Amino acid sequence: MEHVLHTLKPVFDKNSKILILGSIPSPKSRETGFYYGHPQNRFWKILAGVFKCSVPLTTDEKLCFLLKTGISLWDVIASCDIIGASDSSIKNVIPNDFNLIFDNCKINAVFTTGKTANKLYEKFTGKSALLLPSPSPANCSVSLDTLIEKYKIILEYL
Repeated sequence: MEHVLHTLKPVFDKNSKILILGSIPSPKSRETGFYYGHPQNRFWKILAGVFKCSVPLTTDEKLCFLLKTGISLWDVIASCDIIGASDSSIKNVIPNDFNLIFDNCKINAVFTTGKTANKLYEKFTGKSALLLPSPSPANCSVSLDTLIEKYKIILEYL
């Protein structure tokens, strides 16, 4: 088990309309320095499918895509103990302070990318979030097309 500090800055600006939260960046995301950095994670392919555009590849392209579409992106956890990228191993959670985003933009809805993020967000805030299926390669039983269909709900809040 490793103690991990969240080192990625939240992505948002005054025009952000929704907040998408994961649990904590994976080792690969921490290595690449941006969210959903594992090459097999389908997050960026899903959003490209939802918005019918090409998949952003570089960090700059991903950042511009998020801000242009009104999406803010962060994680629930500021620090925790975890084994690799296994959400089921997470212990000793310290949550992020979401007021950093809520105080600086008008968020219409909060979404979580997986059950662990959803459970922790609700536990620490007392508020509910809309649960999206995990884009993780560990959730490979769900097809990319199905994930895109499920994620289209975000369009209703933008």
